[in-house]
Amino acid sequence: MGSREVTEQLDWNGKKVTVAGLGVSGIPAARALHGLGALVTVVNDGDDERSRAQAAELEAEGITVRLGDGATLPSGTELIVTTPGWRPDKPLFTAAAEAGVEIWGDVELAWRLRGPDAAPWLAVTGTNGKTTTVRMLASILEAAGLRTAAVGNIGVSLLDAVLGEAEYDVLAVELSSYQLHWAPSVRVHSAAVLNLAPDHLDWHGSMEAYAADKGRVYEGNRVACVYNVADKVTEDLVREADVEEGCRAIGFTLGTPGPSQLGVVEGILVDRAFVENRQKNAQELAEVTDVQPPAPHNIANALAAAALARAFGVDAKAVRDGLKAFRPDPHRIELVEETGGVAYVDDSKATNTHAAEASLAAYDPIVWIAGGLAKGATFDELVQKSAKRLRGAVLIGADRALIREALARHAPEVPVVDLDRTDTGAMSEAVREAARLARPGDTVLLAPACASMDMFTNYNKRGEAFADAVRALAATGDA
Repeated sequence: MGSREVTEQLDWNGKKVTVAGLGVSGIPAARALHGLGALVTVVNDGDDERSRAQAAELEAEGITVRLGDGATLPSGTELIVTTPGWRPDKPLFTAAAEAGVEIWGDVELAWRLRGPDAAPWLAVTGTNGKTTTVRMLASILEAAGLRTAAVGNIGVSLLDAVLGEAEYDVLAVELSSYQLHWAPSVRVHSAAVLNLAPDHLDWHGSMEAYAADKGRVYEGNRVACVYNVADKVTEDLVREADVEEGCRAIGFTLGTPGPSQLGVVEGILVDRAFVENRQKNAQELAEVTDVQPPAPHNIANALAAAALARAFGVDAKAVRDGLKAFRPDPHRIELVEETGGVAYVDDSKATNTHAAEASLAAYDPIVWIAGGLAKGATFDELVQKSAKRLRGAVLIGADRALIREALARHAPEVPVVDLDRTDTGAMSEAVREAARLARPGDTVLLAPACASMDMFTNYNKRGEAFADAVRALAATGDA
């Protein structure tokens, strides 16, 4: 383990720590700190029934909770640990800055609580593809016989991984831009930035700030900074990073790789980075068909995962075995049904334009189901790039007019069905309309390019509604 990976063990006994926010990361942080002897106060903006129930549990354990006031800095606070969702411009953080109080996120806390023999981290960030890539990476590491887990922004708490009884050889870590913003001292073994596109700008304030927070993942890398050859900004972030001596820039590309890159040659994933004499040699890793689904952006995810695994010393056979064993989570370019000669594909996880563009690039011709909450996005570039693939479009959701207007400007010949309803039943009508527009050989693709919360609890519920509607249509024989 490199010297910069060893973190100072702090004395928490009696330290006054304020945890900002209840929820999936705030509650574990509060409990962990309390268990270490810290005097913990949890502050939370909300004061609803769920918050009161959570507060009651924590208070029964001896943790102070203050509901309905997340703006005031508790007296004597020596450190704030924040949940990822709290924006940097919150009054609490302004007050902390004025008082000279340091702010950590849950990832920073986990990093600081690691023991001297803790497992190294292989980290993944990017606008899209993080969860899939981290799970691919974990599958490869498992195939190599390593004790590992997919953790971080993926649903498994890093705190649980760090403080739990399970022993790991290496951790596959998904990190969001929110988490990286509040993680000043994290220094991982190797990291990848998959791609960068405008997202969460309301939180970060600008694209530059968003990119800078993503780029933090490269700081202090020891072995490899993995970047996307097709996305120059990711390479620029590598160039700007302060890394350990000897750390290498490793590119991944869907084309033929150059030296120090991984890429694709005649349907084979190949490595020209972690081989002897990389100017002349290449190592076959897997076939494109070993990756499911073999859509271009998913091949890119596989190459990034392979690069991180190879940086950790994993052999080629484990890369192949791990990729063959991996199956993506639901609602990520998932084939629901083929009926009437038409494929129905659920990519409800495509909640922004960058993700939708990757999804649309995987099929042709397409009847596109899109719409929802735009989150400030614009759709002209997406429509321009995808127009030639579109057989038709069916628009749903609160901000569908933005997509309709972009289609009118850049694809006026594409027939558009605009569903003026935002209830959950709109999905059944959308699927029926898409089936009407589709011809044998087409793909009906749910790639909304928008968030789901105007109509559904989350993108999972939206994808389930799509799948249910497709299966109901197939059962009637109307598809």
